[in-house]
Amino acid sequence: MALITHPHGQYAFLPGIAPYSGGVVSLPDSEIVHVTLASPLPWRQGFDLVTRFLETQQRPRQALCAMELRSPRPFTFAGFAEFNGLYASVLRDWGLFVDGVNPVARTNVAPAPGLIAEPSLFAFSFTRPAPAGSPRSFIVAGGGELPEGILAAEAIVARGDLGLQGLRTKAEFVMGLMENRLRGLGGNWSEVTATDVYTVHPLDSLLTDVLLPRMGAAALRGVVWYPTRPPIEEIEFEMDLRGVRTELVCPV
Repeated sequence: MALITHPHGQYAFLPGIAPYSGGVVSLPDSEIVHVTLASPLPWRQGFDLVTRFLETQQRPRQALCAMELRSPRPFTFAGFAEFNGLYASVLRDWGLFVDGVNPVARTNVAPAPGLIAEPSLFAFSFTRPAPAGSPRSFIVAGGGELPEGILAAEAIVARGDLGLQGLRTKAEFVMGLMENRLRGLGGNWSEVTATDVYTVHPLDSLLTDVLLPRMGAAALRGVVWYPTRPPIEEIEFEMDLRGVRTELVCPV
């Protein structure tokens, strides 16, 4: 997919599916800033917080380019579609869509039971002006072991195989997905500042045999492992990436 420039957001995006894009990258003389909430907020309240935060930064709503959500448990495919409809309607109402396409990247995962009571905002990213010649920054949207553009149980890679080989197959597929999106954004591993992995399964051999050997210089920064399930039942391994110069924490 070719990158599409958001006319008001100071970023370009890889078209994805209705709920989210495949990733976003800053335009020249701008940067993407990653913001983690001090504690998660129910997702609709989270949008209100984003509005207030962007106002303090003197940035329009169109500067919002990525969202990270946490859900109480994995959705069924039908439940995921229902939630996505509600979520995307807010982005559409905000005027973020470009020619009917959702430009905002997203990760949505389910932590251990009891940690989150309802779908909540965990972090977000926005664009702002940067000094001329600043390096690009980017967010690669979260992705699990499903082919691009397909949300169907029968398409899950190594579906139901939770043995070591099955998990390795899943991890290799997701790494390929991340690398395709990274290349699509014009980036490479040397520019990645954070590599996040979301799975409840043991990561040790997957880390040493599958992930780190393909990460190049980014392996020096390690991997953040969230013992967390991907957003849909039967999906077992998810990742996202980012390459940013500014990381903030937003009080709630």
